[in-house]
Order: sequence, then structure tokens, then C-alpha cells
Amino acid sequence: MTDIHARGYAHPDVLVSTDWVQDHLDNPTVRLVESNEDTLLYAAGHVPGAVHVDWTADLNDQLRRDYISRDGFEALMSRIGVTPETLVVFYGDKSNWWACYALWVFQLFGHERARIMDGGRLKWEKEGRPMTRDVPRYTPTAYKAPERNDALHRVFREDVLAAVKAGGQLVDVRSPEEYSGTRLHMPDYPNEGALRGGHIPGAKNIPWARAINPDDGTFKDADALRTLYVDGAGFDPSREVIAYCRIGERSSHTWFALKYLLGFSVVRNYDGSWTEWGNLVNVPIEK
Repeated sequence: MTDIHARGYAHPDVLVSTDWVQDHLDNPTVRLVESNEDTLLYAAGHVPGAVHVDWTADLNDQLRRDYISRDGFEALMSRIGVTPETLVVFYGDKSNWWACYALWVFQLFGHERARIMDGGRLKWEKEGRPMTRDVPRYTPTAYKAPERNDALHRVFREDVLAAVKAGGQLVDVRSPEEYSGTRLHMPDYPNEGALRGGHIPGAKNIPWARAINPDDGTFKDADALRTLYVDGAGFDPSREVIAYCRIGERSSHTWFALKYLLGFSVVRNYDGSWTEWGNLVNVPIEK
């Protein structure tokens, strides 16, 4: 794969290579964060110095279907030894689904010094780079965050309904079977409560994995991404795009690709996704 800065991305600095990470393992201004779907993976081995951010326990409110509050985010950042000046580099399993999801949540609180390690755990392991089971301990910080601002990066069902009525741009990043309604969930996954199958009217189906190179989980270059989203799907980069999946994790990956790699002007993630839309009373569904 070509050097990240040679791939033509709108914002190439949002990605770092495995080489870069290995060169910065001892840099105190960088904090590596592993975030996985399989929350047991970190204990089995991780990049030296990386901390674990559990998407269920650390990023989500434990009572409501929502994300942590400002107080919760400040406590998390303080616990993992991060200041507003710290460069946070995320990586994880599933070709960085949950790394992108964690970065997305961090953006709700304005921590813009955030990057993704291209290729995630898969690439790091395939290259035979060092892994450890040692859990690092960092000096707690006194992190201060602004109030969470959902408006820039997140939409709710009312916003999606308005977009449907206005003929807005929506991308459904689930599998073709989920999109068509023949399946309510991914293969080998439990049904997460959706009563109806199908997709949001007007949404175009571009499965998230079409944006990556399957051999190592890295992102395809900008020309390939433009062919996929602009030439193929007809999306206008100057207009808002809403991404969704089933609970917002796969669509965070697409959100990242559209917003940072292609430089679309406004990209927002509908994290309610199909687990909400497929249960709502009297909302439109297409198959």
C-alpha cells in the first residue's frame, strides 16, 4: 500500500501508519487507545503502552441509550492520562470499526487531536510487531471538556425523517441482505431487536467494507473512495450525508472515510440506526 500522504486524501494526517506508531511507542505526548468489538482481545495482547477503552462500559451511558456525559468523558480522559494536548491514536479489531466509533465519540467532546492507526490490530499482528499483556499505568490528569455537542457529528430520528422528506443523501453501510430486508442482522450475529427489515427510503447501500483493502484492513486510496461514493453512488460532497447501520459502529467507519479521507463538507452518523428505525411506529421503510 502506498504511503498515506500519497493516497490523495483530503486530510491525510488523520491516519497514521503502523511504522509511525512503532516509532512513537515511547512518546509521552501520544496515547494509544485500543477499542474492539471483542472486549476480551486487549487482555490477550495489545500494542505496548496502549490503554483499553471499552465501548460498552467506557463510552456508553449505563442507564440510558446514550453516550457518556461531560463528567464521564472527563473521568475517562483523566484515568487514561490524556490532556487536551495529547495526540490520541485509536486502533482495534474489525478493521477499525470500533476505533472509528471511539474517535467519533471523542469528537462529540471536541478532542480533535485524534488519529486512526491504518489497518488496526490486523495489520499490526500480520506484520509481527510487538504485543504485550502488560497494562500501562499513567498519571491521572485533570482533563476539562466542553459540554457534549452532538449537532456536528450526530443525527436523531427527527433529523433522518426530515432528510427523507427533503430527498437528502443517506448511506446504509450494512450488508445487502440487511438492506433488502431478507436479514435483520449480520451473519453469525444475534438479532438486536429490530422488528422490521429493509432500509430507510432513499438510502443507498454501500457496505462499509468496500472502503478497505481486505488483506490488511487499510483504507483504499482517495481515487478508489471517490469512485465508490461519488462516481458510483452519486453523492455530492458539498451536501450533507447521513450514515447508518444497525447501532452506529459500522457507520462510524464510513463517517470517518467520507468526512476525513474524502473531505465531504457535512457527514453525520445516525447511531440509532436500524435498531431504532426498525422498531419505530409509522416510519417509512423500503425493501
